[in-house]
Amino acid sequence: MSRQMMPEDANPWGYVHGGTIMKMVDEAAGSAAIRHTRRQVSTAAIDYMSFLQPVHVGDLVTIRASVNDVGRTSMEVGVRVEAENMLTGDVKYTSSCYLVMVALDEAGKPCPVPPVIPETPEQHRRMAAAKIRRERRRQLQRELKSAP
Repeated sequence: MSRQMMPEDANPWGYVHGGTIMKMVDEAAGSAAIRHTRRQVSTAAIDYMSFLQPVHVGDLVTIRASVNDVGRTSMEVGVRVEAENMLTGDVKYTSSCYLVMVALDEAGKPCPVPPVIPETPEQHRRMAAAKIRRERRRQLQRELKSAP
């Protein structure tokens, strides 16, 4: 997914709002999840997202999203954000994060999702890393529930 950043996407100094990038990230992750499940989806969580480089008005922001792994009704989608100065051709990596998306049935209730079938070494690596992150998210939830 790519879009040129316009003045309405930015603050008075020409820096694109983080929220604008986050909305695009959510849309790209949603599209990847919908294409995988062929169902409506909802964002359940967004893992840590940092903004490593500023994005400016005029930059072409490109977001790549892929389904890394699935659970029963949810899936992890990895997202990478790059910004290109179209006048110079310079491309910079600006951020990445992981989103948990849940597939929904016609009544809006969570429903099973098809498996991810990794084909390349990179896809196998992403799936293994996603399983580790899922367990860490579960552990964090357990710790938060047991906190006083």
